[in-house]
Amino acid sequence: MLGFRSAILRAGALSSAATCNNAAAVAAASSRCYATKTNYGPLSDEDRIFTNLYGRHDWRLKGALSRGDWYKTKEILLKGHDWILNEVKVSGLRGRGGAGFPTGMKWSFMNKPSDGRPKYLVVNADEGEPGTCKDREIMRHDPHKLIEGCLVAGKAMGARAAYIYIRGEFYNESSNLQVAIVEAYKAGLIGKNACGSGFDFDVYVMRGAGAYICGEETALIESIEGKQGKPRLKPPFPADIGVFGCPTTVANVETVAVAPSICRRGGTWFAGFGRDRNSGTKLFNISGHVNTPCTVEEEMSISMKELIERHAGGVRGGWDNLLGVIPGGSSTPIIPLSVCSDVLMDFDDLVRAETALGTAALIVMDKSADVIRGIARLIEFYKHESCGQCTPCREGVDWMNQMMWRFVKGDARNSEIDMIWELSKQIEGHTICALGDGAAWPVQGLIRHFRPVMEERMAQFRAAEPEAAEQRRQITV
Repeated sequence: MLGFRSAILRAGALSSAATCNNAAAVAAASSRCYATKTNYGPLSDEDRIFTNLYGRHDWRLKGALSRGDWYKTKEILLKGHDWILNEVKVSGLRGRGGAGFPTGMKWSFMNKPSDGRPKYLVVNADEGEPGTCKDREIMRHDPHKLIEGCLVAGKAMGARAAYIYIRGEFYNESSNLQVAIVEAYKAGLIGKNACGSGFDFDVYVMRGAGAYICGEETALIESIEGKQGKPRLKPPFPADIGVFGCPTTVANVETVAVAPSICRRGGTWFAGFGRDRNSGTKLFNISGHVNTPCTVEEEMSISMKELIERHAGGVRGGWDNLLGVIPGGSSTPIIPLSVCSDVLMDFDDLVRAETALGTAALIVMDKSADVIRGIARLIEFYKHESCGQCTPCREGVDWMNQMMWRFVKGDARNSEIDMIWELSKQIEGHTICALGDGAAWPVQGLIRHFRPVMEERMAQFRAAEPEAAEQRRQITV
């Protein structure tokens, strides 16, 4: 963070910072980059990127222009792809779709000499992960931010068009997005000679048909091409052979939407938020047993406890009534109260806590929740959504699903806990895509932190139905 001190003095960064409303805001943003921070959040209003997250203002082009979208976009494009890529790299932006891969590096994979094939940007707006609902707010209330982001990202990688693959159930979101695209075409912001920059760029909306597996980048590409949504083997990677056999980069909605703000205000400004390797602002979803469920933009590395108490009104019944939190969408392992009290909401600290940031969608459970049943319901979802291509996923997740519902009832032996743990390890890392991992991790989190609860449920079942428990013992011997 301190190493970027000299970079902010460049004319490009200073002109980018000029988008702030007043000199005081610019000075505050600059000084923040230089300070060594130990506390993160709350995010001030002047630093918010998504200024219409709650739909309180006009989402059409006129409203977007009044909020600073499409400001100096032509100048950004004319600076060239190397300048845009450098700003994104300096910002430290990592993919907001769950994997957390460095965005500048990923986009630079497309920056190779042309072999005659066109290049494409594909925006993953499928958002089928249970508990995750951040991208839909961008498309519904701030669609021009995404469209402008597509143009900037497309210029960075030399793409000629963007395909926004949106979840089929998002009817209002796709409708608003299409209206905004038509507005942008009529205003000359995209299309031929976009923004008067000499760069031609088209944007298309593709609606999915409700398959969760199409959130995986290669399955998404297959679906765009009109095929079954099943993941491809890699290599070749999409940057070499992607949609229609052409070089392609697949990026998350939020990742693309923040690119223009980074270019306007400077990569150093964005890097001034959060810890090293975990920089920037982030959209967090908070659902479950909280007083005010919400989607909120906050600084990366804010503590989980402060995030929940400041923005979601706290846990229902108070913080001590917390049972556990799934911190990054349904595929990330659950963590208990003892871990939640200290953990920071960023990539590295959640890995330290043996879970993951994922999509930053917190699912909060208080002590009234049946945590075993909750995890079992997630496994049922993954069993249902498996494309069936890989045997460990097709057979293993179905087996896990059957076992989990027996754990819910208590109709199992204690040794079967170790059996399902081993089963999850045989699924994890042995499939083409990460759906198998996403099914295995919730079970692993449950066993890691709530094994006594599972054993107590079995003891209660044995006490209440000794004959059924004895039959189960006979079968498994």
